[in-house]
Amino acid sequence: MMPLLDGLVVVDLCQFLSGPYASLRLQDLGARVIKIERPDGGDLSRRLYLSDTEIGGDSTIFHAINRSKESLALDLKDPADLAALKKLLTRADVLLQNFRPGVIARLGLDYDTVRAINPGIVYASITGYGDEGPWVDRPGQDLLAQARSGVMWLNGDADQGPVPFGLAVADMLAGAAVAQGVLAALVRRGRTGTGAHIETSLIEALVDFQFEVLTTHLNDGHRPPKRSAFRSAHAYLAAPYGVYRTADGWLAIAMTPIGRLADLLQIEALAPYRDDPGSWFTERDAIKRSIAGLLETQPTAHWLAILEPADIWCAKVLDWPELMASDGFKALDMLQTVTREDNVSIVTTRSPLRIDGERARTRRAAPLIGEQSQSIRKEFGL
Repeated sequence: MMPLLDGLVVVDLCQFLSGPYASLRLQDLGARVIKIERPDGGDLSRRLYLSDTEIGGDSTIFHAINRSKESLALDLKDPADLAALKKLLTRADVLLQNFRPGVIARLGLDYDTVRAINPGIVYASITGYGDEGPWVDRPGQDLLAQARSGVMWLNGDADQGPVPFGLAVADMLAGAAVAQGVLAALVRRGRTGTGAHIETSLIEALVDFQFEVLTTHLNDGHRPPKRSAFRSAHAYLAAPYGVYRTADGWLAIAMTPIGRLADLLQIEALAPYRDDPGSWFTERDAIKRSIAGLLETQPTAHWLAILEPADIWCAKVLDWPELMASDGFKALDMLQTVTREDNVSIVTTRSPLRIDGERARTRRAAPLIGEQSQSIRKEFGL
């Protein structure tokens, strides 16, 4: 299968997660990604450890987000290396950068400068908070962007205070948004020959992430989100929506009429609420406590045997070992092993996309710093 982006060259000037996530998505679709790294240490995420595991001298997160990319080591403060990069950009299709506002212009690599040497280039920028306003110079880091976005007040129970996501959601969402913008710009370039400057930020991605609940807030008198005090799973959804302890694990129950649950589970305490949908939100803590009291008396499989045949939206809460062992996960074939010539081998994920029924597979692990410098310089005459 010919990859969809076969032949396209992406030059990635990014560090950490947001920009490299965008180039990972483009690489998964077949683009060639040339990662520009400092000769003395490379991308800082090489030393961003999520655990005490190190593979080939680099963190697992670096390997996960930079698989199958090439590394060209350049010192952008060195005039000769900067000239080499500009020469490479004359033959590139996409440039990604996530420097703080102003830094890229000081390096002489802002959009107008790059467009002058390659009018058809698709240039993509990711910042923390855009290029205007009082937050411009603040650190564009995921947790800090979550803190400013309001999203932390949607997680956890009412008495917990703000609860952050346990993932770098701002980075990943911004990277995904940029990848979408780049693909759209490439389509237009294919029709007109004209490049484009695609921009987003961590804060913009998080605001967009909340579009459903923010739209509600903006049109219902600006009432703040109200999290459940017990087993909260969504600030705007009524009981029974939540995760409940069972005798041997946890069970998630989504949108379900309370009357149906009352009948199936024979919970007499739910009788006052069965025909009053308004109370499913206003009295959701009391309703969920009644459900929880029963569910914790039997194993998860017992409740699934009752609820699933009745088409109740529910699922066992799996941990990672259970997920990996499940037939559902195995059927997706989402894992792969990538290797490098220095005997580095790492198990990681595959692309979330299937094209014409096939999921792309790669064999090459993330590169050493400057691993392809010599071959890239020779190929592009740098």
